[in-house]
Amino acid sequence: MTKRFNNRAPDQARELVITPDYTMHAEGSVLIETGRTKVICTASVENKVPSFLKGEGTGWVSAEYNMLPRSTSTRIRRERGKVGGRTLEIQRLIGRTLRSVVDFKALGERTVWIDCDVIQADGGTRTASITGGYVALVLALRHIQVSDEVRFNRFPVFGQVAAISLGIKNSQVLLDLDYAEDSQADVDMNVVMTDNYDIVELQGTAEKVSFSRTQLNQMLDLAEIGLQDHFAKQLKVLDGKIV
Repeated sequence: MTKRFNNRAPDQARELVITPDYTMHAEGSVLIETGRTKVICTASVENKVPSFLKGEGTGWVSAEYNMLPRSTSTRIRRERGKVGGRTLEIQRLIGRTLRSVVDFKALGERTVWIDCDVIQADGGTRTASITGGYVALVLALRHIQVSDEVRFNRFPVFGQVAAISLGIKNSQVLLDLDYAEDSQADVDMNVVMTDNYDIVELQGTAEKVSFSRTQLNQMLDLAEIGLQDHFAKQLKVLDGKIV
């Protein structure tokens, strides 16, 4: 059996902690901690939409992702101007997965920006950004509704979405990889699901050896187990309900 940090079982996710209202200015914000990974997620609401949506009566959700210079074991340079390919891919992932549970007609001509800033990285930064970004999104929309900035005919978020990583190392399926596990895994996968366990996105790669359909099914089953706790933690922060 593969030995894991803190003697975690193969099917055991890292401890997930979501702290709401972490910053004072954003309409919605959280600090999400999954193991030793820490990400600040903020949600900002703008009363405008991208040019391709003007006059359509619908809104939009977009995301930006950033790793602070000393979020890793060695200093990484800030991305100024044009962002790198990895950053672009991750922020697109965050944006489209959050859009999967948003009613854009109900949102109206508004854009919600989700900013995910990694302050400490130990694997799973993109999955933490999705799970925490969702909570920040709901908090932001609640904020503008409670403060009477807007009256929604129906609340624009109609479900939950969260993400978790998995991998295969030494033929063993592992849930919620930290960096040491991820860097040595034979197979690496990220799973994004809604709270009824519909799949929003799968990102799976055979890093060293291929994997079977049986192993894929094992990873998906394990993802559901891990995400069940994620959904419960999201709801706890949101006082047991989305609206």
